[in-house]
Amino acid sequence: MMIKGSWIKPGAAVIDVRMNVVDDPSKKAGYRLVGDVDYDEACKVAGWITPVPGGVGPMTVAMLLKNTLEGAKRVIKQ
Repeated sequence: MMIKGSWIKPGAAVIDVRMNVVDDPSKKAGYRLVGDVDYDEACKVAGWITPVPGGVGPMTVAMLLKNTLEGAKRVIKQ
C-alpha cells in the first residue's frame, strides 16, 4: 500500500504484482494480503487495476503452463 492514488495518472492501467502481509485482527488468520498499490485510492483514479490477491496470479500460472507445453513440444520434435 505504498503507491498512493495521487501518484497515478488518471485512466492509467495499474498492474500490482507484489503481495505483502499486514496484521489485521479482524481477520480469522490475524492478517491480510495487500499489494504495493493502495487499492482503495488507486481504483478512484486508474482506468484499470489488478486486485491483490487474485490479479496476475492466474495469468502467471497460465503462461507457465503454456511455456512448459511449448518446451515439451520442442523436445518431442528433436
